[in-house]
Amino acid sequence: MSVISVEKTITIAMSVKDRHASADWYKTILGFDLIYHADEAGWSEIQTNTTGVVIGLGDHTKPIPGSCVPVFEIADLDSARQKLEQANVKFDGETEVIEGMAKTATFYDLDGNPLMLAEDLTKKCQQ
Repeated sequence: MSVISVEKTITIAMSVKDRHASADWYKTILGFDLIYHADEAGWSEIQTNTTGVVIGLGDHTKPIPGSCVPVFEIADLDSARQKLEQANVKFDGETEVIEGMAKTATFYDLDGNPLMLAEDLTKKCQQ
């Protein structure tokens, strides 16, 4: 049995210079549709043609090619983080909260590869 249970959505987060231009590129080249631009958060999401797989584009002045982070949706990030920490999983700083949008926490696998958990706070706002 696993330590935590992730949802059926994975976001592949990438840093880009211009989210709007990148979203257009993915639409034109691969046929992926824009889900939304959150300009105040410096974040955009596009839907791939694979069910449950989204690409997240984050503003970065000097993106590092090849450095993408898989982001696993989780229903309760605080509980999951506590369980992972009890299993000696290393986290990169505190949990970040973008009010009304998402709660995220970056952690590392055995080889230092970054992974992220994200709790969708928009679902809680709609309830």
